[in-house]
Amino acid sequence: MNNQIKKINFNHSFIFFVFCNFISLIFFKINNFLISPLVCLFLILSIGISHGSLDNLKGKKLLKIFKLDKIYIFYLIYISIALFIIILWTILPAISLTIFLIVASFHFGKEDTQFLLTKSSYYHQLLFFLKGLLIILAPMYFHFDETISIFKLLLIDNENFYEILNFIEINKILLLGIIISTLSNILLFIEKFELKKFTIFLDYFSILIINYYFSPLVAFTIYFCFLHSIRHGITLISELDKNDLMNGLKIFTRKAIPLTILTATFCLIGLYLLQNTYDLNSSILKIIFIGLASLTFPHILLEYLLEKNEK
Repeated sequence: MNNQIKKINFNHSFIFFVFCNFISLIFFKINNFLISPLVCLFLILSIGISHGSLDNLKGKKLLKIFKLDKIYIFYLIYISIALFIIILWTILPAISLTIFLIVASFHFGKEDTQFLLTKSSYYHQLLFFLKGLLIILAPMYFHFDETISIFKLLLIDNENFYEILNFIEINKILLLGIIISTLSNILLFIEKFELKKFTIFLDYFSILIINYYFSPLVAFTIYFCFLHSIRHGITLISELDKNDLMNGLKIFTRKAIPLTILTATFCLIGLYLLQNTYDLNSSILKIIFIGLASLTFPHILLEYLLEKNEK
């Protein structure tokens, strides 16, 4: 089964690589070709967040491990963590963003790669973090000023924060970070080499291509929806029915829709409320990044607790 998942993910990475090149070519050839933030929001609220829409089932599994049978306990803790992150962001936005970027780097690197490995050690955890760091560094390297503008729209007005970022940019530390991330990809690639590990470099070049041609928001949307979320979805589908992936897909779709719709509804309500204070594009950016941060932390904590206790 693991070999089948590797093959599916390799094919997915190849298709994603071709897709990235195709849309980049369109963007390069057509002047004033823009993708609206509304399109990005729609994709993230549908395809993007759907990869966490089975967290309620994982929550039931975790409660069972802890010998608890009240599902409201899971929902209460999950929602409380999400609300805490939103409140913390409004109070300490620079610190919250920094922590989010660090945690997201590890999360992206791990979930996009761990299916290729037969074991996981602290060494691999470090490589996952460094690999995922490319998602954070590439937009800053190719579109530094635009990335800074997004940070400012995310309530960050700490001058020391921007002085540090300017120091990093001026002294080519971003480039150094990308080089280190590249080395982590190479190390993961050569360990117990097999052809399906070319998945790593297909993903690597895809991420560089979309970040070179597109704005940080669009590049992140393409990556998050069409690489990260679909890959996580493939894992969930295989867990639902490892013998019949088509049946697993049907089960996943049926179970994912309710929580996806509920989450999207709350996000749209938040967007409506934010427009009383901010313009539409600023409101969308806040919903996407602060909203994703609030969902990412309980999602990652759930994955960690489940993985640790199942072992």
